[in-house]
Amino acid sequence: MGEIEKLKLLEKKLKLARIGGGEKKIEAQHQKGKLTARERIALLVDSESFEEFDAFVLHRCTDFGMEKSMIPGDGVITGCASIDGRPVFLFAQDFTVHGGSLSKAHAEKICKIMDMAMKMGYPLIGLNDSGGARVQEGIDSLAGYGDIFLRNVMASGVIPQISAIMGPCAGGAVYSPAITDFIFMNQQSSYMFVTGPKVVKTVLNEDVTIEELGGAEVHASRSGVAQFITKDERETLALIRKLLSFLPSNNLEDPPRVTTKDDVKRRGEKLNSLIPEDPNKPYDIFEIVTTIVDDGDFLEVSRNFAQNVVVGFARFNGYPVGIIANQPKIMAGALDINASVKAARFVRFCDSFNIPLVVLQDVPGFMPGTNQEHGGIIRHGAKLMYAFAEATVPKVTIILRKSYGGAYIVMNSRHLRADLVYAWPTAEIAVMGAKGAVEIVFRKEAKEAENTEEFLNSKESEYRDKFFNPYRAAEKGYIDDIIEPATTRFRIIRALEMLASKKDTNPPRKHGNIPL
Repeated sequence: MGEIEKLKLLEKKLKLARIGGGEKKIEAQHQKGKLTARERIALLVDSESFEEFDAFVLHRCTDFGMEKSMIPGDGVITGCASIDGRPVFLFAQDFTVHGGSLSKAHAEKICKIMDMAMKMGYPLIGLNDSGGARVQEGIDSLAGYGDIFLRNVMASGVIPQISAIMGPCAGGAVYSPAITDFIFMNQQSSYMFVTGPKVVKTVLNEDVTIEELGGAEVHASRSGVAQFITKDERETLALIRKLLSFLPSNNLEDPPRVTTKDDVKRRGEKLNSLIPEDPNKPYDIFEIVTTIVDDGDFLEVSRNFAQNVVVGFARFNGYPVGIIANQPKIMAGALDINASVKAARFVRFCDSFNIPLVVLQDVPGFMPGTNQEHGGIIRHGAKLMYAFAEATVPKVTIILRKSYGGAYIVMNSRHLRADLVYAWPTAEIAVMGAKGAVEIVFRKEAKEAENTEEFLNSKESEYRDKFFNPYRAAEKGYIDDIIEPATTRFRIIRALEMLASKKDTNPPRKHGNIPL
């Protein structure tokens, strides 16, 4: 065979690999409103930056007639590319080839780029669109999943791992995304579940649709499995690019700085009058967040889940930070099980990747009730305390209003190694609310008073005047300064600049035993 024939053979094989399951299956994918794996890659990465590996790999199964259906690439496209000029490794499962099902060869391709991502220190992105394990391969398919899971765990906290659910994700396939740092789902074609509607019907005699069982809305708002929900695939791919702009490539790097024209000393005059005089009246924490961060740009994480706490990424003077803030509009900003877990996971991610933490605190306590106690609020609330205490990145807390009891401690207090704690003049730092405190302190006197209610009201006012301000805490050095709200942006930026060279360590150990 001459050189020209060899080149023609290469071109023919490349064409076979790039067409996947063929034109009819590509058209079927489009009719479902879904992009193909290659179209997704093209939208996600910088133009002409994708370097594909293993395009000619074939599966090795000869059972059930599978030897008659060998398609180059075997249902997954893998390689390296750049996003905004920064290298990433990625894989995109191709539903047109055996429904994107995972064979041993398919898994080996994914494992190969996972190993490369770890060696090079580049983020890993998975575009998942798969019917699950390739049943015809039996245990080989399960072994492939296990090999991927192990690498997910080894890469955790070393490189950012991002999963986009672009189609079905069922059975064992859900566990790889679950180990990664962020999961994206779209409202058009994403769903995840361990067991499908048919199994649920058989075992529990329960009728449920795919969307009700594991659709994007369910996992974004109820289970908390998905951190981002989008309207379609294109929005998902654009949002992945934005997320990566806040993240370092690995745990040994600092997050990338961007140039901003937003004035470091810009004041937020409306903050001086934002907190209502009535301590029981809510306000929107987003008004504070968008006022103080660069250009009002805030990328919220887990927006639809546990909305009583807000977490996400922003920048101060071009430097990325992670923000954790109580939301007084929802459940008065109290911490419950879901909020504690949501915030703890976000804190641990930021600490893994050298992203400073800024905490905006307005918390009346932990949510009471049998549902919370029986659900393990003690254990789950301890996760957030553990995460803040363990974190060694720069940590700045601003106490805006309520800061009561154990929740004061848990929300990144000085006692958990917060580097700087500032308070607004509206801060109320106390063991508990004034009414409850007075009923305990003056219980005996209240019984003896002629008018118990009048007596307690007067004592409540006295207690409030004495303790419901930031000055007692400042006198004892528990907060570093009481600041004018309008200057919050500048004070945070100056604090982060001072803390940029911070070095802190935890005791030598294999790992701690977080109360999972």
